[in-house]
Amino acid sequence: MRIKIVTGDITKIRVDAIVNAANTTLLGGGGVDGAIHRAAGPKLLEFCKTLNGCRTGEAKISPAFDLPASYVIHTPGPVWHGGNKGEAEKLAGSYRNSMLLAEKHGVKSISFPAISTGVYGYPLPEATAIALKTIKDLAKVVTIEEVVFVCFNEATREVYQQIAD
Repeated sequence: MRIKIVTGDITKIRVDAIVNAANTTLLGGGGVDGAIHRAAGPKLLEFCKTLNGCRTGEAKISPAFDLPASYVIHTPGPVWHGGNKGEAEKLAGSYRNSMLLAEKHGVKSISFPAISTGVYGYPLPEATAIALKTIKDLAKVVTIEEVVFVCFNEATREVYQQIAD
């Protein structure tokens, strides 16, 4: 499995599946969630209404509609409450369940944003370490060929790169 770390707009990355850092309603929101919903078009919201939400750390899949991907995998990450309320396990679950759902749908390439590090307040270094470890642990059990971590800005990419090295 190749792991790439890039700075850019996740809605423009050409992969089989884009992971959406969703909220539990799956009905759109701010940050990357809002950007993905805007780029995918109104059919994404209509489809997401049929999914009946999603629990934190779990994942659900939809078509990607107007995005340059086949699927959007929606996963609500945890809100940071200081680290003693199961946040690490739930965040690892978001990455693991997204990967396993992608695998089930024959995905060979997948992109992830920095789940929970925006308005949900998860500290970036800790969230990055969980993301990278979870993906590397799954490399032995999935056939996904490429994982792209798409960082919103250069500062985020530098943190990912430092932890990955």
